[in-house]
Amino acid sequence: MLKQTIVAAVSAMSALVASAAFAADGTTAPTDAQMIKQGEYLSRAGDCIACHTAKGGKPFAGGLGIDSPLGMIYSTNITPDKETGIGNYSLEDFDQAVRHGVAKEGHSLYPAMPYTAYAKVTPEDVKALYAYFMHGVEPVKQENKDTDIVWPMSMRWPLTVWRWMFAPDVATAPVTVNASGADKQALLRGQYLVEGLGHCSTCHTPRGVALQEKALTDADGSAFLSGGVVEGWLAKNLRGDATDGLGSWSKEDIATFLKSGRNGHSAAFGGMAQVVEESTQHLTDDDLNAIAVYLKSLPPVNKDATKPLAYDETVAQALRSGKDKGDGAMAFLNNCAACHRSTGKGYTETFPQLALSSTVNSADPASLIHIVLKGAQMPGTASAPTAYAMPGFDWRMTDKEVADVVSFVRSSWGNQGAAVTASDVAKVRKEIGAAPQPVRAQ
Repeated sequence: MLKQTIVAAVSAMSALVASAAFAADGTTAPTDAQMIKQGEYLSRAGDCIACHTAKGGKPFAGGLGIDSPLGMIYSTNITPDKETGIGNYSLEDFDQAVRHGVAKEGHSLYPAMPYTAYAKVTPEDVKALYAYFMHGVEPVKQENKDTDIVWPMSMRWPLTVWRWMFAPDVATAPVTVNASGADKQALLRGQYLVEGLGHCSTCHTPRGVALQEKALTDADGSAFLSGGVVEGWLAKNLRGDATDGLGSWSKEDIATFLKSGRNGHSAAFGGMAQVVEESTQHLTDDDLNAIAVYLKSLPPVNKDATKPLAYDETVAQALRSGKDKGDGAMAFLNNCAACHRSTGKGYTETFPQLALSSTVNSADPASLIHIVLKGAQMPGTASAPTAYAMPGFDWRMTDKEVADVVSFVRSSWGNQGAAVTASDVAKVRKEIGAAPQPVRAQ
């Protein structure tokens, strides 16, 4: 209900268009309602509300804690309040922050603000975003919070060095090609959204020793969108690998997932559920299709991983007949089978399938362990309003029992994931703050 209230508030405020807007030279000009509307749409594509709205807070007023290896960073107030927000920002100030990573005061921003991706946003779209945030968002007086990063790590000058080393040049114009055609245009639009406003690589690309993304585009290498761990979740491989990527998903599967938060293969969970609820479900079908076209163009990380896994019903038959009485099988029957079925196929777009799932087969089992321990909930969307949820089993299952069931799932029905140990589970349990494992009577 909170998210729906925020979304409704943002939509309502966007209708309250002011009587004047700032021109590029800082003077006032007649308000362009269409530009403000376009800016609102672009803010959806950029999912600005997700980071700049604290739980229970006003839209875009900041204060959300973003955990980093250095300490907690708090998002800033980006409402047009002149004292605590960005109400005194010129278009140039706004552009410097969004695309260059430089605050109005002149210091470099933490790359928790994904300016390395927003650098690809065109000047025209920056103007539309500026118009929206200045005239379509309610001003909120709320002071920004200082970071919890201790000195000397809190010094800002190293961020300038980091920005010089890793931030790309900003876009000056839209990407163009000599070729024409709907597929080519969709590909370019999808690339623009994925690499730019969508900042997908922020979560879905692994990080280097300096916490930089190992690749910002596909041209930089196959690390781009090959998967990364964020807040205890594995942001999955979005490349063409059949086992743990999108190789077995069609363009329609991808578009459906982004619009509804679920499809025949999987359901959104963790941070991705919020992305779907607050961002991608609001995009046009053309833009969702463009994203799908682009993602399907990415070759696999492993060039030998293009052959899809094949379903094997041996385990399903053993479960139905009662022949498999192993610890993992019994844990699955007692805790999981009612929803995910003995076949591992679940119920389409209700309880996700485990058989041949790219999440289940990922080399890193972090997400699967996280879901078993803490549970997860699908997003509620306009096209699929029922937010089905899975309960957490941290209070009920020991580390060994979780490892048993996860290992069972990762090796059944044709899945080929490696086994998980109790120590793997204990590590995730600690990282995500799950309940202590239950103590069994001897």
